[in-house]
Amino acid sequence: MKRKRRSSNSLSASPRHPFPRLSHPTYWRLIPPAALLLSLAGLAPYARAERLVSIARTSDAAGNSDQRKKSAHENDFLLFGTVFTEPGFALPGAAIRVRRADKKKARWEARSDRRGEFAVRVPVGAEYEMTVTATGYQRETRKIDAKTGNRADLVFRLSPAPGGKPK
Repeated sequence: MKRKRRSSNSLSASPRHPFPRLSHPTYWRLIPPAALLLSLAGLAPYARAERLVSIARTSDAAGNSDQRKKSAHENDFLLFGTVFTEPGFALPGAAIRVRRADKKKARWEARSDRRGEFAVRVPVGAEYEMTVTATGYQRETRKIDAKTGNRADLVFRLSPAPGGKPK
């Protein structure tokens, strides 16, 4: 009985290394010393790039010192938390909704992961209201003051809903 060969463009075929011989252990022993010699001589491409970056960081054409770019999340407040059940087990899949205290509609949403953890970034300088809901559990709401600091660690312990059996 003849076996069928898989085509090279099949999704189930394992990807081939672009340079199959470079994956051989002999090359593993040769590449580090060669890279070291090239970097000492200043011929390695990454060594030149590092030198150019370090020169660019020290000063610009006018002689001004380097000012690093500001992060896009520099003015964000991180709401980090964990959702537990009443006995203390992690509650995955709980819905987290965050809204400004003066607004009605939730603007930020998240779900707790398999360890019951979640994280939401919101702008600094306002008061927020966070609501955590899960099927079979009572809703819990808290107010968070994000005017000072940059992080709030929260722990939610949801109790079972009356008349319902939690999952």
